[in-house]
Amino acid sequence: MFAFIFKIASLIVVAAVLFFVAMISKRRPSNDRDWSLDQAVLPYAEFTDDGKILIKNVRHVCYKTTTDYIVRYYDREYDINKLKKAWFFLVHFTGYKGAAHAFVSFEFEDDLFVSISVEQRRQKGEPFSAVKGCFRYFELIYVIADERDSVILRANHHKNNIFLYPLKLSKEKSQELFRDMLKRANALSQTPEFYHSLANACFGNIVNHINAILPGKMPFDYRIVLPENADRYAHALDLLETDLPISEARKKHLINPLAEKYANDPEFSLRIRGR
Repeated sequence: MFAFIFKIASLIVVAAVLFFVAMISKRRPSNDRDWSLDQAVLPYAEFTDDGKILIKNVRHVCYKTTTDYIVRYYDREYDINKLKKAWFFLVHFTGYKGAAHAFVSFEFEDDLFVSISVEQRRQKGEPFSAVKGCFRYFELIYVIADERDSVILRANHHKNNIFLYPLKLSKEKSQELFRDMLKRANALSQTPEFYHSLANACFGNIVNHINAILPGKMPFDYRIVLPENADRYAHALDLLETDLPISEARKKHLINPLAEKYANDPEFSLRIRGR
């Protein structure tokens, strides 16, 4: 009798799993949903032959709290010839072992900075979810924003530790990385994709972009899908511009005190770099 009951229960579980998989497989990515206000507008870049890039819908969010904020967008022209350095941000999520968020920022002459962050695109009222992110639940978005937008929410409101490292890339490779990420953002504005917490998330996409400009530079590693120690991985591959061991580099490159102190400083991006 027990064996019969176990067999029936197993068949029910298998049927439920197959039904769940079938329902998920029917989902299709879309850019037409009732999006969260801070992710409602997709960025887009227009390239010219002389190196000028017009990015439309650069985001600037003014946060009072995590739920009370004003969203603004602006268009800005960037000169790829004046891009001189790429930077790597790593955000540790408090209380989530192995989890983190990574994004990249680019520094131009005249102290101009712009960040590109690969994220879950959420509908209104939806919280971030790593579990749902594995089941074709969220679309993928490349958020292009100024650094005050990208940093202050995470550092000053969520109270997550943020580390900021200069990437050891030449000026030319930094420019290639910028172009490659913008082209991906453009592609997503035309052809949406599902976010996947393990296979199509923040650090994994950054790795793909770096491998596109430096083939084979970042081989597969578990820290790509569990990026809490993404900086250790990048450090081991000689991608961080530091001579310090990673334990010391983390102490030096933790920017939370500076982000809090200079939250309203017009030169925020310079201040979090200690300038």
